[in-house]
Amino acid sequence: MTALAATILAALPQTQCTRCGYPDCAAYAQAIAQGTAGINQCPPGGAQGIERLAAITGQPALVLSPIHGAEGPRTVAFIDENWCIGCTLCIKVCPTDAIMGSNKQMHTVIEAYCTGCELCLPVCPVDCIELENVTGTATGWAAWSHPQADLAQNRYLFHSYKRNRDEAENEKRLEEKALVKLADLPHHSQHTDPAVLDKKRAVIEAALKRARAKRDTGQGVG
Repeated sequence: MTALAATILAALPQTQCTRCGYPDCAAYAQAIAQGTAGINQCPPGGAQGIERLAAITGQPALVLSPIHGAEGPRTVAFIDENWCIGCTLCIKVCPTDAIMGSNKQMHTVIEAYCTGCELCLPVCPVDCIELENVTGTATGWAAWSHPQADLAQNRYLFHSYKRNRDEAENEKRLEEKALVKLADLPHHSQHTDPAVLDKKRAVIEAALKRARAKRDTGQGVG
């Protein structure tokens, strides 16, 4: 990340809501620095956020882009315990790990960690999550603070680390299983035709080669 992108990132609210059109605040900051995104695409930052980005980039302040949302008060997600079925889908998409719970057990939101990103709403199959206004008429940075932004960013970084670690561990397990199968393919296959076994062996070896190349070039998910 360039120095300009890092400065821009530090001026963003770190809600990780994706309303800007990018997967997270860091990606949006990089896009602004590269000139491929406008400085007016962050609803949580609101008008004051746009002014901060204008000062950093030297661009003129613009009105908030309506296609990316509207400036509003800060909200916190709450889960209706009577309807929650414990599916864990909201837990998986929460960028700051603000939702606690386990499979088939009622979930709850840790208010201090919730950024109001709204990412949990569309994945809930029983529509048991609601957003509540927790800042009254205060909007944008008046409804958010730098300590809250720092906390949200730290939790998102840790969330991303755990996700990447889990994916790496899963890929390693799959690779180990493939190697075991490859070492004694006739025993692990229903086929006995040598030509068929050779074809399967080539497919597995090609898949392992792609997985290793992806890992070596750092192109894994994350």
